[in-house]
Amino acid sequence: MADAPCTVAVDAMGGDRAPGEIVAGALEAATTLGVRILLHGRVEELRPLLPDPLPELMTLVDTRDVIAMDDEPLAAVRKQKDSSIVVCARAVRDGAADAMVSAGNTGAVTAAAVLRMKRFRGVPSPAIAVPIPVPGHHPQVLVDAGAVVDASPERLLLYAQMGGAYARARYGLDAPTIGLLSNGEEPGKGDDLRRRSYQLLHSVPGFVGNVEGSDFMHAGRADVIVTDGFTGNVALKSMEGALRSLAGVVFGVLDATPETREAATVITPRLLEAAQVYDPDLTGGAVLLGVDGVCVISHGNSSARAVASSVQLAADCVEAGAVRRMQEAVANAR
Repeated sequence: MADAPCTVAVDAMGGDRAPGEIVAGALEAATTLGVRILLHGRVEELRPLLPDPLPELMTLVDTRDVIAMDDEPLAAVRKQKDSSIVVCARAVRDGAADAMVSAGNTGAVTAAAVLRMKRFRGVPSPAIAVPIPVPGHHPQVLVDAGAVVDASPERLLLYAQMGGAYARARYGLDAPTIGLLSNGEEPGKGDDLRRRSYQLLHSVPGFVGNVEGSDFMHAGRADVIVTDGFTGNVALKSMEGALRSLAGVVFGVLDATPETREAATVITPRLLEAAQVYDPDLTGGAVLLGVDGVCVISHGNSSARAVASSVQLAADCVEAGAVRRMQEAVANAR
C-alpha cells in the first residue's frame, strides 16, 4: 500500500494578501504537489475562492478568530484560541497534521507553536531559520533571523546545534560547516556575546569560527550562519534591500536608451532566469527551530507561489525527519 500523503495545516487568514493568495497557493499544493491540505479560516470567505467540489486532498476547517499582523502576539494567541494560527498549531500537536504553514503575524505563529507544540527539552525559546540564496549552490541557513533579540551564548550554542542538524536534514549535507556572525574572522573579534559564544561553539562539529557579512550568499565558508535575532534580522533585511537596489540599477540601465532597450530583449530573459535563485517566492519561507513539530513561516507578502513553496518545504522537512534530527542533536550535546 502506498504511503499516505503528508498533511499540512495552512493558515488561510494570515498574511498581507490573505485569504486570496493563500487559498490559491494551498490549492496548487493540493492539486500538483500531492500534499493533503487542512485549510483553516472562515469558511464563508474561503469557499467562494475554491472549486466545487473541493480537491480530494483538501479539507476546510472553520475557524472564527483572526490574529491581525499588528496584534500583540502572545496576548492574541492566548485570547483568540479559535484563530486560524492557533488551531493550525493544535492540529500538529494532536497529530491531525504533520506540519503547519502560516504567512501571518510571525510573533503569533511562534507563540502558538511554543504553547501548543511545546519546545524541545533544554531549549528555552525557538529560533527562526531562513534560507539565504547562494547561486549554483544549496542555500545557507541563517539562524536566528528574529525570534529572540537578546540572546545568550548558550542560546547561540543551541542554534548552532539545531541549525547544523536542520542543514543535514534539509539539504542532505553530511558535515555542514557552521560560522558565527561577527565583525571580523579573528577569534577575538566582536562584542562580549560574540567572544563568549565563540568559546562555546568550539564543541560543535563543523564550527569554522567567525564569519562576516561578506560571507553571505557565497559558497565555501559556512553552510549555517549563527547569530542573535537582532543582528540576524538586520542582516537579512540589509541583503533584501541591497538586492532590490541592485535590481533597480540593472533594469534602469537596460531601459535607459533605445540601444539598451533593444539589448534588453536578449539580456532580460537570461537575467530573470539567473535571478530566480534570489526569488523569495521560491525559497519556501523560514522554519521554526526548537519546537516539537514542523512550523514554516512564509513571508507576510506571500503570493500563491510562495505559499505552495512553503507547503513543499514543510512536507520535505517531515519526510527528512528534521524535527527528530534536531531533537537528537540537542539531546546528544547535553
